[in-house]
Amino acid sequence: MLVIGAHPDDEVLGAGGAMAKHAAAGDEVHVLIVTEGTTQQYGDDEDLIEEKQTDARTCAETLGVSAIHFGGLPDMRLDEVAHVDVNAAIEDACAEIGPDIVYTHSRREVNRDHVEIHDSTLVATRPGTDVSTVLAYETPSSTDFAPGTDGFDPDLFVDIEEHLETKIEAFGSYEIEKRPFPHPRSPEALEAIARSRGAASGVPAAEAFDVLRAYR
Repeated sequence: MLVIGAHPDDEVLGAGGAMAKHAAAGDEVHVLIVTEGTTQQYGDDEDLIEEKQTDARTCAETLGVSAIHFGGLPDMRLDEVAHVDVNAAIEDACAEIGPDIVYTHSRREVNRDHVEIHDSTLVATRPGTDVSTVLAYETPSSTDFAPGTDGFDPDLFVDIEEHLETKIEAFGSYEIEKRPFPHPRSPEALEAIARSRGAASGVPAAEAFDVLRAYR
């Protein structure tokens, strides 16, 4: 499986439980972080970019991820990058990894980088590739803050009860991204979201996904 995120922390917020579950089942799990995730939010600081990559590696290790990949595209500026270049970053990762399942951002996002990643993922996983399934995840503080006109409509729920604590622990690797409750990017909120998704699907805790494509 390959989880694609625009920025460091998107991957664990959206699919951390699923990643831990895949890894525990013996699946090979990869993460692609497309941007450097720093310059527009925290300043052009090479040390901070390296720190966030270190945090991403720590998060990945906690979840049992096999490998993490960095695209290095500019943070919060993917709408200024040629669409073919964003496509290429994802296509190259898919060609290298050969994933069966790809998880990516929803199109219902207040963050434009997330929308660009969604669109480019659909290009990179179009019919004729080896990908069998493409799923969209929700990103707390982005999906839930966006208007509902082009929506996240989950139709797949993954039981993560046994992996919820691991997800929350892994998110703790991104100390700079944590916020106090009730902000969606707080440990308490992540648990509440998982419990709510679980209640909607008959399990104690779940992550919800929108099935974008399934090839059989």
